[in-house]
Amino acid sequence: MSDALYRTDPYLREAKGRVTGHTDEGGVIVEPALFYPKGGGQPGDSGWLEWDGKRLPIATAVKHDDGARSVLVPAEPAALPPEGAHVVQVLDWERRHKHMRVHTALHLLSVVVPLPVTGGQIGAGSGRLDFMMPEPPSDKDALERALNQMVDQDLLVGEDWITEADLDANPDLVKTLSVKPPRGSGAVRLVWIGEGQGRVDLQPCGGTHVARTGEIGAVRIRKVENKGKQNRRISIVLDS
Repeated sequence: MSDALYRTDPYLREAKGRVTGHTDEGGVIVEPALFYPKGGGQPGDSGWLEWDGKRLPIATAVKHDDGARSVLVPAEPAALPPEGAHVVQVLDWERRHKHMRVHTALHLLSVVVPLPVTGGQIGAGSGRLDFMMPEPPSDKDALERALNQMVDQDLLVGEDWITEADLDANPDLVKTLSVKPPRGSGAVRLVWIGEGQGRVDLQPCGGTHVARTGEIGAVRIRKVENKGKQNRRISIVLDS
């Protein structure tokens, strides 16, 4: 999936493709893949396919059983574009962009709260991380201010790639205990925030992100919940 369009250009809103297969469950495989498949706490993209004057609404995208392809799941039973058909893939861009903003904001939250992450979820405008945190934060407002200060720095966001062996030699790069970094190709994608001496975060991630933190906009910490003796859930929401 290293050549997937959602990875090479997360700002691409539509793209041509060709149907290379169907699944027994009624899914459609289009390559190259524009729709991000559900994974790592980020939902699959939605949108539609267009071909020969027809339009097929897509509810979500998931990973194929082989782990190497993306499967588009129709929103309702309908005629599918035949194998070999040339189609235009169109994203629900507003939803995808909110996923990108929230995902990058959660990376910053993991910087503001420098504790192991035990779980997380991304939504269209909100998200949360679960931390190994026996005691609740003493000042939720201070956390929110620190998070928005990092957003306001308008830090550049980018990626590097390392080998799986290099990742194994640097286990501290992995912050999330519940989600394993995407593997299988021999290389692992690292998402970084901030350049050079100004870098604030570096961690394995296969999801989509904004290009600069300023694009996230204002973020509010909605609540902090107790999720057991050792875990606290911090939920965030975008202001707009």
